[in-house]
Amino acid sequence: MNRISSYRFWLLLIWLGCLVFVSPAQAEERFKVLVVFSYEQDYLWEVEIREELEKVLSPSSELSFFYMNTKMALAEGPNKATEAFALYQKVQPDGVIAVDDNAQSLFVVPYLKNRVPTPVIFCGVNAKPEAYGYPAENVSGILERYHFAETLSLNRQIAGKTETFALMVNESPLADLIAGELQTEKDKLSAKMVAFLRPKTLPQAVDMAQNVRDKVDLLMLPTLNGVVDDQGKPVSDAEAISTVVAAFNKPTTATAAFAVKSGVLSGVLASGQEQGEQAALMLLQAMRGVPMDQLPVTRNSHGKRMINVSTLQLLGITPQPMVLRGAELVRSEK
Repeated sequence: MNRISSYRFWLLLIWLGCLVFVSPAQAEERFKVLVVFSYEQDYLWEVEIREELEKVLSPSSELSFFYMNTKMALAEGPNKATEAFALYQKVQPDGVIAVDDNAQSLFVVPYLKNRVPTPVIFCGVNAKPEAYGYPAENVSGILERYHFAETLSLNRQIAGKTETFALMVNESPLADLIAGELQTEKDKLSAKMVAFLRPKTLPQAVDMAQNVRDKVDLLMLPTLNGVVDDQGKPVSDAEAISTVVAAFNKPTTATAAFAVKSGVLSGVLASGQEQGEQAALMLLQAMRGVPMDQLPVTRNSHGKRMINVSTLQLLGITPQPMVLRGAELVRSEK
């Protein structure tokens, strides 16, 4: 072997050695993450959160998703939680994200909290964290808090007088959580809640909206997902809300984009994207070794103003141009 060939031979050996000993250390980390959603896969809030989780986590993680479907089938929640834990045992994830309240009470608290070493990050939680014993040794996350005061203020700027309002949410655990948050913040609100309406069916919701119409200035509609028609068939959230908005025929407000796009007049909206992004970033820190006691429970902070111009026209409202500035303007979706 001549000198040049020998030189090339040893250079090749050195290069191969670098591949063996250096590349693994430089290789991109890969985590396994299990995400457990409280509600259905097509529920827009869950869709928004999942999109953001995938955006942030996919470059470094393999994601598994599980939906508990407790909007439509709450009674099956405990069985779904058992299935979620079976998936947890199969996947053996490096981290877990649990979305919304039912995933906490039915899955995280009985199966994971202080029971496993896996870091768990929650998001979309409406209850006070103490209700679940959070934070825990292996649990922290992001609370979901509605922008009620800002929403009422926006409605007053758009529609004028707003002294009283009614809250309508389909009968569910979420209804009580929303009402509880409103009660906690009542001193900060510029209008008084005088009715709390919890329909089980769409005909009930329509009757309630018509009966309360002359008693309040505004109807607040966070969600009606889970109501059924007079035959017991589930009605989509968008269809239920658009029907109730038409029956009320006065200013309405909401806390979710799909509701405004379904005909609600306006709202300052909580963002599923914000919840998903914050949860993903917190979980990445935890999986990379940041102690859980250095990842305190936090809450959402950004609200997005949204106004439905189709509903403005139907109600004959012409707001001041300054009110529209900076807001996202949408039309009702058919």
